[in-house]
This record gives sequence, structure tokens and C-alpha cells, in this order.
Amino acid sequence: MKKIFIVCAMILLYHAVNAQNSIKGKVTDINNSPIPGTTIFLPEINKGTISDTEGNYTLINLPNGNITVHFSYIGFTSIVKKITFNGKSAELNITLQSCAIESEEIVITGGFNSTQHENAVKIEKLGIEPFEVKTTPNFTEMLTKIPGVDMISKGSGVSKPVIRGLSMNDILVLNNGVRFENYQYSSHHPLGIDEFGIDEVEVIKGPASLLYGSDAIGGVLNFIKEKPAPIGTISGDYNMQLFSNTLGMNNNLGIKGTSEKLFAGIRIGQKTHADFLQGGGDYVPNSRFNEMSLKSNFGFTTKSGTFKMYYDYNEQNLGLVEDEAIELIGDRGRNTEIFYQQLHTHLLSSQNKLYFGKAKLDMNAAFQNTELIHFGEPETYEIQMSLATITYETKLHLPVGAASEYIFGFQGMNQKNTNLNDRETKLLPDATIDNYSLFAVLKQSFTEKMTAQVGIRYDTKKLISTALGQSDADDFRPALDKNYGSFSGSAGATYNVNEHLLFRANIAAAYRTPNLAELTSNGQHETRYEVGDNTLVPENSLELDLSTHYHLNNLTFDLAGFYNKINHYIFIAPTGDTTVSGIYIYKYTQRDAYLFGGEAGIHFHPESLKWLHLAGTFSTVTGKQNDGNNLPFIPANKLNFEIRLTKEKLLLLKKAFISINNQTAFKKDDIALDESVTDDYSLVDLSIGGNIQVKSQSISIGFSLNNLFDTKYIDHLSTLKEVNLFNPGRNFTFSLKIPFGLSTKN
Repeated sequence: MKKIFIVCAMILLYHAVNAQNSIKGKVTDINNSPIPGTTIFLPEINKGTISDTEGNYTLINLPNGNITVHFSYIGFTSIVKKITFNGKSAELNITLQSCAIESEEIVITGGFNSTQHENAVKIEKLGIEPFEVKTTPNFTEMLTKIPGVDMISKGSGVSKPVIRGLSMNDILVLNNGVRFENYQYSSHHPLGIDEFGIDEVEVIKGPASLLYGSDAIGGVLNFIKEKPAPIGTISGDYNMQLFSNTLGMNNNLGIKGTSEKLFAGIRIGQKTHADFLQGGGDYVPNSRFNEMSLKSNFGFTTKSGTFKMYYDYNEQNLGLVEDEAIELIGDRGRNTEIFYQQLHTHLLSSQNKLYFGKAKLDMNAAFQNTELIHFGEPETYEIQMSLATITYETKLHLPVGAASEYIFGFQGMNQKNTNLNDRETKLLPDATIDNYSLFAVLKQSFTEKMTAQVGIRYDTKKLISTALGQSDADDFRPALDKNYGSFSGSAGATYNVNEHLLFRANIAAAYRTPNLAELTSNGQHETRYEVGDNTLVPENSLELDLSTHYHLNNLTFDLAGFYNKINHYIFIAPTGDTTVSGIYIYKYTQRDAYLFGGEAGIHFHPESLKWLHLAGTFSTVTGKQNDGNNLPFIPANKLNFEIRLTKEKLLLLKKAFISINNQTAFKKDDIALDESVTDDYSLVDLSIGGNIQVKSQSISIGFSLNNLFDTKYIDHLSTLKEVNLFNPGRNFTFSLKIPFGLSTKN
């Protein structure tokens, strides 16, 4: 693999000295007035610029082949154009029309660089801008702005995303397109990705095994890194947030630069938070957490393609809210000293594209390693293990005419779990996992109104684990040698009735193989004793999705519904027994099950009140076993409503906004056997912000109040219910962003 990338890099460097493709043009409005500051971005090669004061732009050193160009400016409709470069310059003049509501964006998680409306699979997109999303110490909570996305939480530092009632290993997380592996099987383990240097998150709600394999049975979260600086510039920003509820602080500093051929960037971040306050004022012992992260990137573009390298490092120290810690911690603090988990995660990835006429070849590879440590008493290691993962893929894109495109791909993953330093507890045995797959996807436009997408995939997986413990002991785990093979596929279509209304339908068959914890667990994990089952078989899912989208210049409306039938659904449930020391025993089991529900959303901007935005969403999901019992970790129905007022100037603030948000969770009484009924609750959030000009320096500031009335509540997916504790109370946040930069253009 190493030799392959060296050869590819040499080929790209050789072509760098040859003549390069270029594009130039002018961006204007319908009155032919220039629009300076328009972003012109080429997502496939991660390259872009902005229009100058006259609306002109130029991009050079572009590869041969089909390239997607995205034009965007706040307050105007976005425009997407596709251009074929073959060694010649191109001129593309664009006219943008004003629009009160942001239009569709380009999405990449669906396999094709296309707009949201062109995808047969519905993909939601959320910008991670602190002045646009909920300001909270819990990053996962920001994602719950998307209807159908929820979270399992054990305090502000430990949370897991939930998509349409499925979570943990049924959800695949991608870090900038790279499959992210960090012991995600447990609700007690964190997401492992912070918001620093993330531009946006793309969410596939529903099976995506066709493109991503096992673990994508419930959906995909793709955390997409920030765009490089515009060509010819060096830019950066410093961000700070202060949180009253956790006495917390987030800091991150980034700088990036781009020349005609090269781009690079680096960002460092830090979080420190004390035990949070519940609604009503009492603190939650050991809910404290501290994090540090480093993210860097480097890449270049030539006539033949692009080469990109990324390195991410994340360190987390996360207090565990459990009975022993609650009894021993008598004072509120921020330093993790007893009963906490520590994670060190390294991720090195290489992402490359080679262009051959109208065809292109993706060659990507990544190495990641997560070390997980559980501490009990001070300096006492209870668990220490590492998970090393190598992933790689090759995808060949073959356009056949103007109306169709094929993708043929190969993906592989080699993984090794290792217990370190012979610690007292071995949560999982040493094991190796090898996964290989082949897939093909076809996208075909039959008319200007209708586009279809179909595909098929085959995966093979081998899991080998060593024996753990003494053969005559109760906690003995025998060696395993498991082989799995599975087909998956999907078929869907998008039909545009007219420029305002579209319908989308998709049916997908997906699968998930049982993970190492589900097969081999036999010991205490946090507050319960967990037992695996080495006879578990893969989950198989068949889901039907239907959705519609309607939009005008000042109105959007979305409605989606789904039905997901899962055979051999795997979950953990209480056995009714306890260990000799009185710890409840839980066992992984599987049953045939089904989930159904949907989401609705509306965004309205009155023509007569241009400063007013109204938005509302509703989501519901029901999960049941075929015998009628309810599935665990199914979120309550949620209703969100937001009023947002914007003004070009408000006192000292420019581009000012005021936002009032109300979230209502309905009573949850259709519960699993080991769950308790959760009462309804309603939370109110308030925020205000904008830009302040200090001489030539623009500074963005924001103030927000979450849970304004300090409501005492428990969310149904909060695992703090296990220790009779509540969710966070009132929180005041101050946000600050200071951008800086310089131009290297003549």
C-alpha cells in the first residue's frame, strides 16, 4: 500500500509542471450588479476562491475530467454547475437570484457529488457554526437540531448519536469520509469527534450498507472538515466559549493557507468542564470532562488529480457518573481523578483522486488507533486496551453519457484489539477482524425530472479471538473463529414534479454483523454485568423510505416516513438475575423487530417581514419486537419550534440575530422491559449575537441561555436515570470568534 501511494505521488508531481486547466468568470445578481465575496468551491478537489469587488473570480491548476463547481452567497440561491476540463480554459459567468431561505447544497456522503434534490437517498446537512446551532458543552446535542436525530447521554462529556431509533454499532460515523472506530459499541463510550475544524455534518437517515458496509444499517453521520483558505490567502480564527453550567471553557485556534497548487492547515483545541448542574441546582458528581485535540492537513492539486493528507489526534478524560464515584466525591471539581475513562485517538488518512478523461479514480487509506483506559481509584488501571484499524478503498467513477454514472468499488478493513499491560479487567479478548467488500452503483437520469439510483454489494468478514480466562471459571471466554458473508443493495428514485416540488422513494437491504462485545462479553461493565452470546447471527434489515420536499423563495416544507424491518436485531436486556455480589446481569440477545416513524419540517420567511424566520420540526419513531415488546433506547416524540429575528444593524451589532427556541419531548410510556416511564418536558432557549467592527477587525459574539427556566427533567435516553440524576439545568454561554488573515495575491 505504501509503495502504491509513493508511485501515485510521483505521477502527480510529474504532471504538475504541465499546462493546467483554468476557469474564470463573473458573479452578478439579476440587475447585473457584481456580488463580491461569493464562494466558488470545487468539492471534489477541495479547492475554492471568492469573487473580488467586481464579482470576478479565477481558478487555475485544475485537473482534467468532470468537475462540479458550487457558487454560494448568503441571501442568494446556490448554483451548481458541472464542467469537463480537457486542457483548455473555460469561462463561466453566473447570475444569482436573491432568496430568503438557503437553497439546496452539494452533498458527498451519498457517493456522488450532487445536490440534495438529486439524491435518491435523503441526506440532511447541518452547518456547525456556533451562532447557528445550540451552544452546549455536549457536541452531540448540536446534532439533534436535525429531526430524527437524537442522543444517548451520560452527562455532557459522554453521548452517542441516535438516528431513527438506532444507535451505537447500528450507526456508522465517518470522520471526513473515513470510517471511525473507537469502541463505539457501548452507550458509556463517547462519540470521539469534537466540533473544532468541522464545517458541516451530513446525515443519511436509513440503511447505507451499500456504500459503507456493516454498521450502516441505521444511518450515517459524516463529519466534514472545514474548507481550505481561498487561493492566494492565509487565514485563521480563534474561538472561545464560556459555559456557566459546567464552569467550562472551549478554546480552539486554527490557521490555513492555499496557493495555486498547495493547501495546508492546522487547528488545536481544548475543553475543560466541571461537574454540571442539574435542573434545580444540584451538581452531578463526576460528570466533569477535559479534552484536547490537534488537526492538520496538507494537499496539492495537479492536472492529473489531487492528493490530500490528514492527521487528527484527540485526548479525552471523561468522568464516569456511577455509584462508587457519587459516594466518594464530596466536592464539585473539574479534574478527573477517580472512576474515569481516558481515550487517546490517532487518525492518519490519505485521500486521493486521479482523473482519466471523464473517468476518475478514488484511492483512499487510513490508519487509526484508539487506546481506552478505565481508572478506578487514583492511579489504578482497571482496563487498558487498544483498537488499531486500517481502512482502504478504491472507487472508479465512470460516466456513460451525460445522463448516467457508474461507481465500482473495493473496500477493506483490518482491525486488531489488544489488551495492554495485563490489567485487572479484560473487557474484550484479543482479536483480529478482516473485512473485504465489492460494490457497484448506477445513477441514471431518465428525464430532466426523474433520476434513479441502484446498487449491489457483497461483504465477507472474518473474526478471530483468543481464549480469555481459565476454562473452568465462570468468566471464561472461548476462542472464536467466525466467518460472515452478506449481500446488500438499494434502489431509489427522485421525481421533480416541477421546480418547487419533488418526491423521493428508496428501498434498501442492509446488514450488520455482531461485534466483539456482543459475542464475547462476560464481566462487569460500569454498573452492570454484561454477558455476550457467541451464537449471534448478523442483523438483516429491509427499509422503505418515502419523502417529499416543497420549496418557494420564502418557504420550505419536508415530510418523510419510513418502515424498517430488522431480522435478528441485536440488543442488550436484563436477565432478571444478579451476581453473587448483587450486580444486575444483562445479556446480549436478538429478536426480529421493526421500527417505523417519520419527520416533518417547515421553514417560513414572510415576504412582508423580511427580518423574521419561523421554523418547526416534528419527529416520531416506534420500535417493537415481533412479540409485541418494545425495543430499548427509542427516543420520545419531539417537537421543535424556532423564531429567529435578523437585522443588518442592531445597536453595536452588525448582521445581528435574536433566536427563541422551544423543544418539547412527549411522555414516553411505550418502554422496554428494563426502562422506566419518562415524563414530558419543555425547554426554552434564547440567543442573541452578531458582529462587532473594531477598526478593521470584525469580531463575532454571541450570548445564549439554554433551559431558560431551569427545568428539572430527565430525557428518555439519558443513562443518568440509572443513578437517579437529572439532565443539565440552566446554562449561560458566551461565544467569541475572531477571524484573521492576509492575502498573498499581487
